[in-house]
Amino acid sequence: MTSYTMLRNGGVGNGGQTCMLRWSNRIRLTWLSFTLFIILVFFPLIAHHYLTTLDEADEAGKRIFGPRAGNELCEVKHVLDLCRIRESVSEELLQLEAKRQELNSEITKLNLKIEACKKSIENAKQDLLQLKNVISQTEHSYKELMAQNQPKLSLPIRLLPEKDDAGLPPPKVIRGCRLHNCFDYSRCPLTSGFPVYVYDSDQFAFGNYLDPLVKQAFQATARASVYVTENADIACLYVILVGEMQEPTVLRPTELEKQLHSLPHWRTDGHNHVIINLSRKSDTQNLLYNVSTGRAMVAQSTFYAAQYRPGFDLVVSPLVHAMSEPNFMEIPPQVPVKRKYLFTFQGEKIESLKSSLQEARSFEEEMEGDPPADYDDRIIATLKAVQDSKLDQVLVEFTCKNQPKPSLPTEWALCGEREDRIELLKLSTFALIITPGDPHLVISSGCATRLFEALEVGAVPVVLGEQVQLPYQDMLQWNEAALVVPKPRVTEVHFLLRSLSDSDLLAMRRQGRFLWETYFSTTDSIFNTVLAMVRTRIQIPAAPIREEAAAEIPHRSGKAAGTDPNMADNGDLDLGPVETEPPYASPKYLRNFTLTVTDFYRSWNSAPGPFHLFPHTPFDPVLPSEAKFLGSGTGFRPIGGGAGGSGKEFQAALGGNVPREQFTVVMLTYEREEVLMNSLERLNGLPYLNKVVVVWNSPKLPSEDLLWPDIGVPIMVVRTEKNSLNNRFLPWNEIETEAILSIDDDAHLRHDEIMFGFRVWREARDRIVGFPGRYHAWDIPHQSWLYNSNYSCELSMVLTGAAFFHKYYAYLYSYVMPQAIRDMVDEYINCEDIAMNFLVSHITRKPPIKVTSRWTFRCPGCPQALSHDDSHFHERHKCINFFVKVYGYMPLLYTQFRVDSVLFKTRLPHDKTKCFKFI
Repeated sequence: MTSYTMLRNGGVGNGGQTCMLRWSNRIRLTWLSFTLFIILVFFPLIAHHYLTTLDEADEAGKRIFGPRAGNELCEVKHVLDLCRIRESVSEELLQLEAKRQELNSEITKLNLKIEACKKSIENAKQDLLQLKNVISQTEHSYKELMAQNQPKLSLPIRLLPEKDDAGLPPPKVIRGCRLHNCFDYSRCPLTSGFPVYVYDSDQFAFGNYLDPLVKQAFQATARASVYVTENADIACLYVILVGEMQEPTVLRPTELEKQLHSLPHWRTDGHNHVIINLSRKSDTQNLLYNVSTGRAMVAQSTFYAAQYRPGFDLVVSPLVHAMSEPNFMEIPPQVPVKRKYLFTFQGEKIESLKSSLQEARSFEEEMEGDPPADYDDRIIATLKAVQDSKLDQVLVEFTCKNQPKPSLPTEWALCGEREDRIELLKLSTFALIITPGDPHLVISSGCATRLFEALEVGAVPVVLGEQVQLPYQDMLQWNEAALVVPKPRVTEVHFLLRSLSDSDLLAMRRQGRFLWETYFSTTDSIFNTVLAMVRTRIQIPAAPIREEAAAEIPHRSGKAAGTDPNMADNGDLDLGPVETEPPYASPKYLRNFTLTVTDFYRSWNSAPGPFHLFPHTPFDPVLPSEAKFLGSGTGFRPIGGGAGGSGKEFQAALGGNVPREQFTVVMLTYEREEVLMNSLERLNGLPYLNKVVVVWNSPKLPSEDLLWPDIGVPIMVVRTEKNSLNNRFLPWNEIETEAILSIDDDAHLRHDEIMFGFRVWREARDRIVGFPGRYHAWDIPHQSWLYNSNYSCELSMVLTGAAFFHKYYAYLYSYVMPQAIRDMVDEYINCEDIAMNFLVSHITRKPPIKVTSRWTFRCPGCPQALSHDDSHFHERHKCINFFVKVYGYMPLLYTQFRVDSVLFKTRLPHDKTKCFKFI
């Protein structure tokens, strides 16, 4: 029990002791922690307070921790060592900083050199690529020349006959004269240029009898001709004017013949001479009827069969407008097609056929055979029956109200004055022309005058008598402008005229207007047509039409042109070679010496057209070497095999039948230097650009300190004689490409738009291809034409402020188009774009082509254009109506056709190698 109790107490005592020990340990740890906290917190505070108190002592010597003055700190030995080390390190750091700056400067210089080297390498690569292209083009040209096997030939040596050379032996019969036996070809080599010597009629006796008006007009025309030369020794042709004579002048045929044979260069038989007898009146006598003209050609309006030599002599038009130009305001329009009268005729027969045959005629031989039947009585009866039937309104009068004009025997004399006849013809759809009853009178001045007046006012001539020789009949296809009906078919004339459709009538009227303007209207046209007839017969090419010499304005260039991101942002579209293809002129026009042979018939027998207008105009222009129509294009490429047609290649190459071609930008400007510079910079990097011709239209020259941009192609600044919008279309000799992009200095076009327009033009080379479209509209209340610029699905014009056209039209606009149109452009300082659209539509009978959906151009920051003025549109209304009067009809044609760039930007997969170009 005791043991148990002791064990139990001992056990209890041991447990209490353990608890006490644990509690004692916890007390010690707590005090220890508290003591450490006191030491760590309060001791720094006390030390800080103590140190602060020491530093605030008054005596300086008692400062232990405060700053010392001067270098007292360095008095200690180890502190001095630290100071020396610091100064040494500072000095070394300064040296290292200087070296670092020096090295940075050298690095900068080296970087600049690296950039310059990179740029030089890039330029060298570009030059190398350009040289490779030049070599490739040269090799291509060489292969083409070798394939053609046509080496260039030097011009043949010109052989001139002796001055007194009699030439070929005379023909047995003078009437048998033709070119092969009466013309000396040795005086007219192909390369001679067709020199013509014109005699001065005043130096001969018959010159005193000439009509002063005819003589003055003829001399003025001869002086202006490009063929006339003063050196008679080198002349191919000799021209002498012998009529019309004044009244009353009686010059015996023997006297005239003697004076002709005494001409200085007559050479016994008059070969290579042309004797011209121009008639101003319908009663002009046949001055050369009984005159022996030898081998000389005769050009006049009256011929008997006994004297006319087909293919040798020339039937010319009477000279109605001797010293004046036709007044286009008095010429009636060509529409409406049907006029008041179906046909009209006024005339009186002075002498019958039977009485005329009683007169003796001696020329080389007497007329043989029985007198032919006289159909005049049948004609009178038939035409009166048509008039009395009143099926159609016709007017026929066989007796003049007043005294008829003098005429030749058996010829229907003219009635009334010219003004009265013109007023009647203005109301006539057809004009009857009854040939003389004498079949041996192949043409008379009266018939030629009736034909002239009918063509002038747009009455379609109906010639009764197939034996008649119309003017220039061996060159002109008269069935396109007139109806020639045999007299026995007079009973069928009414039915024939009624069967013609309106479209045929309008085509004949338009062709007749063209023939009248080109060959009959003025002294210039008659004289030039006579020369053109002879020149074409002997197959000599016409003289090249002149180009406008460009007077360049010196300017400084060199400012690197930037690239407008809005203009050149084409993504990954490859528009073509940029600065890798050197300027490439259009192919030379090599057909000058063969054109008169290959296109002889077509060039004279068609209405004006883009491919053959020049050869058959009396102006005789032939396009210069760089201007020719290439009727080619890439066309549509159908799906199928074979080479070509790749969409990828389409982006990078022009393709087509003329794979190498460039265009020239012609930019008209007037004292807007900043706008001009911005426009030129936008052309930087434009593919296929040959040159930029800036037409400086201001008399004030550009600023001398103006720095022109360098866009990679030549910039030619051309000075003009006067401020005229017609200068935009002058055929400058600096334009060496067929394609011209006419663009305003404030027009904004992206590169892809320009390239697309160029591609479209290459497939429609005879048309205007541009961006902003306009149209004409008929104003019903005022019965006139209006110019309209509203948005429309239909258009008839494309503004030339941003349009492609062929250089061919620059020649037509400047030298062939009626001067009255250019004068109105200068008067209003407006409408030159309308005039060009009229011209091209008149020539081609096709509307222009609009590309893309652009309708206007925005030029931020540009001065206000003239087109924003209200008077601008009123002037354009007047221009359209005036141009319609000049042309005689409205040549503009409507179209709803527009070409958009669809596949031009389409990315084609590699397995799709064929595509259509347009959709």
